[in-house]
Amino acid sequence: MQKHLAVAIFKGSLPKVIVVAVLLAIGASPQLLAQRAECGTANCAATVKVVDSKPTEKPNQIVTTETPDVVQVQTSRPPKQVEKPSEFERYVEESLGYALPLFGRKLFADPPSTFAPLTEVPAPAEYVIGPGDELVIRGWGQVQIEARVTVDRSGQVFLPKVGAISVAGVHYADLRRHLQASVQRVFHDFELEVSLGQLRSMQIFVVGQARQAGTYTVSSLSTAVTAAFATGGPSPQGSLRKIEVRRGGATITTLDLYEFLLKGDKSHDVALLPGDVIYIPPVGQMVAISGSVNTPGIYELLPGTTLSDAVELAGGLTATADDERVSVERIEEHRTRRVFEVAPSVAEPRFVLENGDVVRVLAISKVIEDAVTLRGNVARPGRYRWHPRMRIQDLIPNREFLLTPEYWSHKNALVREGVGESKNAEERTLTELKQNAPPLNWEYAAVERSDPERLNSEVLPFNLGGAIDGDSEANLLLKAGDVVTIFSERDIQVSNAKRTKLVRLEGEFAAPGVYRAEPGETLRALVGRVGLTPDSYLFGAEFTRESTRMQQQQGLDRLISEMENGIQEIHTQRADANDGAAVQEREAQEARRGLVARVKSLRASGRIVLALPPAAHDVREIPEIVLEDGDRFVVPHTPATVSVTGEVFNQGAFLFNRNLKVRDYLRDAGGGTRNADASRIFVLRADGTVVSRQHEGGRFDGLPVYAGDTIISPVRLEKGNFMRGLRDWSQVISQFALGAAAIKVLE
Repeated sequence: MQKHLAVAIFKGSLPKVIVVAVLLAIGASPQLLAQRAECGTANCAATVKVVDSKPTEKPNQIVTTETPDVVQVQTSRPPKQVEKPSEFERYVEESLGYALPLFGRKLFADPPSTFAPLTEVPAPAEYVIGPGDELVIRGWGQVQIEARVTVDRSGQVFLPKVGAISVAGVHYADLRRHLQASVQRVFHDFELEVSLGQLRSMQIFVVGQARQAGTYTVSSLSTAVTAAFATGGPSPQGSLRKIEVRRGGATITTLDLYEFLLKGDKSHDVALLPGDVIYIPPVGQMVAISGSVNTPGIYELLPGTTLSDAVELAGGLTATADDERVSVERIEEHRTRRVFEVAPSVAEPRFVLENGDVVRVLAISKVIEDAVTLRGNVARPGRYRWHPRMRIQDLIPNREFLLTPEYWSHKNALVREGVGESKNAEERTLTELKQNAPPLNWEYAAVERSDPERLNSEVLPFNLGGAIDGDSEANLLLKAGDVVTIFSERDIQVSNAKRTKLVRLEGEFAAPGVYRAEPGETLRALVGRVGLTPDSYLFGAEFTRESTRMQQQQGLDRLISEMENGIQEIHTQRADANDGAAVQEREAQEARRGLVARVKSLRASGRIVLALPPAAHDVREIPEIVLEDGDRFVVPHTPATVSVTGEVFNQGAFLFNRNLKVRDYLRDAGGGTRNADASRIFVLRADGTVVSRQHEGGRFDGLPVYAGDTIISPVRLEKGNFMRGLRDWSQVISQFALGAAAIKVLE
């Protein structure tokens, strides 16, 4: 609601003290007062407007703007005050444990920001012309008329060459005909058009239990409903159902805003006239309706309202409402509170609600009758209809019923893969095969059954494979409400013998690939089943296992942690070095950190040394190691070289000669450099074992070398705690199964 106060200060008509007093009263700034005081009153004229608008500055701040002849003082609205809940609202919240809104109040408490007074809308045909209305009249033909005239207090307008015409009380639909008849008394052969310009405003009164009772100036187009919204509507203690419009001491209409809000019915709305009084009486009977209704809330009821009528006010029952279970909490004789249930349903026409009732419409039970639930590793989990003598096999008719949607989605996705998307195909092969063969737990599934007598549950295990095959002991008889759960091997870990195991065989095999190991099958048995090629080199075979790799990686991580602690210890000990030594220490520290970073890049391989003889060629020489899921066995072809790497003058691969010894290959490589640690030279055998000069002593140089072996001459490292873990390269590479490639990383 905008409020305008206009004060005209005519030249020389008011003393300066009065001008300052008026400006101060309407909230002008001190700067504005000083300007007006200097200006004086003899030569100053101003129009001062106080405009109540939306806040653009801090709350309650006064903003002044000035033009040569107009001063506008704009006051922002105070911040919106949160209304305290009524006593009945607090009572309902205490009873239910949560608050319910007063129906319809939100429309008045938080009006839409697009609300605007009725000033720019077309006037309806039944609009009655009155003093203050502006008419826009245009005429052509024998007479030319172009006039904007305002109806004066006597209800007339004056047209040049025509005279005064009385228009007060004429409906807008009849206005053109009325004016044309008046002009025709003077002129003929003309056309006339008339429209409304600025409409008059009028004063009304809002009293009673209004949110903002008082006197309001509203548009002449206002009705009782629009005025109710414009003035803030009833307070929480006011009625929405019996708003009266009084005129001349009589009530001309009574508004029920529930009819308007719920049904859009404005049949009792009336156009307002100047001096009308909108009276809002105290609220009537109040009831709370909660639970399974579409619009829970606190409602005002008319006398004699039944429970079914109240539920209709609340939008009716939801789809999950139990219409035969309605709880009513009632205050009896303003003394006691009693709770009872209404039966048989909310459609009971004789049950009349009373003031203060709290109605709770209960939801239907969550129990699903005559159904069993299937969940877990199945194609279509969900609820299924139960019937007498139903068994597991009726619920799960075949094994295809256990293929999950993810299985088919993955299988279909494989068709869409392009060549460019298969760069990591080798790494994904084992994973994809596992996804295409869901590892179900065929030995164990369970039926969860509720006991209605003891209100607890029991679990009935059964053999899934036996139930599907029709085994009478495993094919349990089901009851309504049972929950059948199918597990995979990932859900409940089965014994190693019964676990699904996929093993990758690569290299010199008759048919390399991924194979499913039978329960308890060993590496020797699987290789015998697949077969080797004549060029296979069993001594250089590499057998890796994921569980072993994880253990080796944990040990490597501990070594890295010890190295980092050693760096910190050295830094602490040498913190007080002089400038020259400090520079050298910083360079050494950077080198240590670089070495640690390179060690961090290493990854354990998980290799298990099989201890095969160098001349091994028969499958029967492979150890009887029981296979695990994810095992990998790579058999290379017989190599023709021996590698020498590390701190030697000529690193490279040399042709294998069974007559040459370690000393011979070191000589061919030019011997060790000055940075070589000759006391720690070692040989990494093709089978993953390590022999070193440190442990073999004088016999080391004369040791035989086998095809695929690598002779490593490590770099000499500084002494101290930091390098203690890495000085014995042979132990590090052997313990963590790093392989000869680790030397390249650490150089």
